[in-house]
Amino acid sequence: MRYRSTSFGHLKVLILVSFFLGACSHTVQVDGNYPAPIGDQLPITVGFYLSEDFKSFTYKEDSEDREEWNISTGRAQKNLFETVLGSMFTDTVSLSSYPQEVPANVELVIVPEVRELQFTMPRETRVNIFEVWIKYNMTAFDPSGGQVANWVITAYGKTPTAFLQSQEQALTQAINIALRDAGANLYTGFGKVPELQAFLSGKRRSLSLREIKVKAKKAE
Repeated sequence: MRYRSTSFGHLKVLILVSFFLGACSHTVQVDGNYPAPIGDQLPITVGFYLSEDFKSFTYKEDSEDREEWNISTGRAQKNLFETVLGSMFTDTVSLSSYPQEVPANVELVIVPEVRELQFTMPRETRVNIFEVWIKYNMTAFDPSGGQVANWVITAYGKTPTAFLQSQEQALTQAINIALRDAGANLYTGFGKVPELQAFLSGKRRSLSLREIKVKAKKAE
């Protein structure tokens, strides 16, 4: 009887510990689909490489003053970058590896990386909203692997807790808003990066020169 009593006590402790750990652990899986921006496409062929780390990115929060959070944004940001980059240029190629096996017609290769993800919760800000900040490091290479440009995309999203059933649901919605913001900043900011402006100007001059030569040849 004494043995059974001790085992029951241990079992009870294990159940309580498991319940406590489970109650403090949160998992968020973001699965967003995003609309393609509408506008003029840049007349170049661009390859983009989304690494396995990028496509499966999961942010893990396990600090002493916070509960455990596992936030997976990889699948959603893969959808976002494929959609936005695919709409920005006349031709795009999704590269399965880089810098190997780049098709000969690719004129520029873009590689994004997650630099930082941060979030705040209502109990920390004393405001009933979840807020999310995401930063991406963006690098553009020429076909031979030389760096053309390096810039940062910042994104922000927030959502109120009202009408949402859980913290996970609120945070998912804030992340989706931040990702939409990232897509808009990628689309509108690309042509403002000085190194990319110079690259695109060179491509336009080269294209104009080819057109002039074709017209001159036809006129002969």
